[in-house]
Amino acid sequence: MKKFENGFQISDHVTLGSGDMVLFSGPCAIESYEVCARVAETLKEICLRLQINYVFKASFDKANRTSVDAYRGAGLEEGLRVLDDIRKNFDLDVVTDIHEVHQAQPVSEVSQVLQIPAYLCRQTDLLVAAGETGKTVKIKRGQFMAPEDMQYAVQKVKSTGNNKVCLTERGASFGYHNLVVDMRALPIMRQYAPVIFDVTHSVQQPGGQKGSSGGQKEFAPYLARAAGAAGVDGFFIETHPNPTVAKSDGPNMVPLQHMENFLRMAKDAFVLGQNADNSCI
Repeated sequence: MKKFENGFQISDHVTLGSGDMVLFSGPCAIESYEVCARVAETLKEICLRLQINYVFKASFDKANRTSVDAYRGAGLEEGLRVLDDIRKNFDLDVVTDIHEVHQAQPVSEVSQVLQIPAYLCRQTDLLVAAGETGKTVKIKRGQFMAPEDMQYAVQKVKSTGNNKVCLTERGASFGYHNLVVDMRALPIMRQYAPVIFDVTHSVQQPGGQKGSSGGQKEFAPYLARAAGAAGVDGFFIETHPNPTVAKSDGPNMVPLQHMENFLRMAKDAFVLGQNADNSCI
């Protein structure tokens, strides 16, 4: 596959769209520093062995939980403290979600990547505020959005003079409590920006457990292989030492102890996609 022409550096550690695989991974929500540190340490060691560029992920707030009673995270102040400690103690870049305009600036002081949740990918003020920080903006495609319409979300960020923007595929709504991934979305969106494939949310079943989301993680390897072979710039994978007790999105997370084998498989597919010649038609 032709290397993406508008790749960019997230930081001195990580370049996106250069032909090297990038992994965004960590627990869904910040539960404690200890859980985050265990994941960060484990994945950094694995990614060094496999030569994968790694960005640690965890959310300080999950503002779109199904139920008002669901765990949302550590909150802005405590969450940023945890992320800053992970960044410094493990020498890693970090990514976290923002949901409101006022969060963009304080989050950018800690996080090298600002993630826009799928439900908010059309929110102009939020996209502009994220772009104005000068940090990388990672936009998830809404389950309701056509892939070609994501070019306008990219344009909103770039209107600030910030060209460091990437898109994330996480499936489209397919009836109630179900998502399906249209692999055509990957090359379509890759016309506009580097594309990350969200492995774990693509197997999510939104609201499928009567007040919380379910998931079918047994299908995660199939989708990761397909997306890698189709051609993407990296993967987004949520993981936890014990998903059965995770406070958010446990049913669709890859167990931490399975991540090395999962990443070996994903990288093999990624390399296949990077070397594929799609000019045969």
